[in-house]
Amino acid sequence: MIDAFIGLGGNQGDVPAAFAAATVALAALPHTQLVRVSSNFRTPAWGNAAQADFINAAAHVQTTLAARALLDALLDIERQHGRMRDGERWGPRTLDLDLLLYGDLCCDLPGLHLPHPEMHRRAFVLVPLAQIAPDIIVPGQGRVVDLLAPLDTDAITALT
Repeated sequence: MIDAFIGLGGNQGDVPAAFAAATVALAALPHTQLVRVSSNFRTPAWGNAAQADFINAAAHVQTTLAARALLDALLDIERQHGRMRDGERWGPRTLDLDLLLYGDLCCDLPGLHLPHPEMHRRAFVLVPLAQIAPDIIVPGQGRVVDLLAPLDTDAITALT
């Protein structure tokens, strides 16, 4: 089984309900076990700041699915929850599921970049991830807890 970590995000509609449904869908994936899910955190919008705050969380799964198959399943779960990938980066969304880490795999393929690019610089990713896996190593970067230490987390608040 491979340990994989998934970032959850959203800022449209009932995001906590979308997260709950997404975690049920993650647990139902073939050859996959849901291990743990972080609390939900309110975070400021990033990239395009002229939108509602986001809610972010992280999930840990163990799977025998290949990285691409897991990513495809995540994209399918997003679509089931109304996510439209219309080309707008960092825009509002009902549900965003990002494959952050897949074991210690490092790859840069079309549509599949592991570890997730720039995750090591984004507090909205690292705060929930640190809650469930503070000592996990981001390949080429270091431990999650160490990556989070220098980042500004003042505007991030736990919701659950």
